[in-house]
Amino acid sequence: MKLQVTLKKSTIGCLQKQIDTVKALGLRKIGQTVVKEDNAAIRGQIFVVKHLVDVVEVNE
Repeated sequence: MKLQVTLKKSTIGCLQKQIDTVKALGLRKIGQTVVKEDNAAIRGQIFVVKHLVDVVEVNE
């Protein structure tokens, strides 16, 4: 299973840790979507920025 992660809000005014996490997920612009493997590390990153992103489970 994979996770489709979309950046919904800007990182302006966010903590540096959150900005770095969004970059680590591969997101740069609002509306950009990436597909990541579903594992504990990715879920932890998503939890840190859950207020900025939209997550959908994708079966591939």
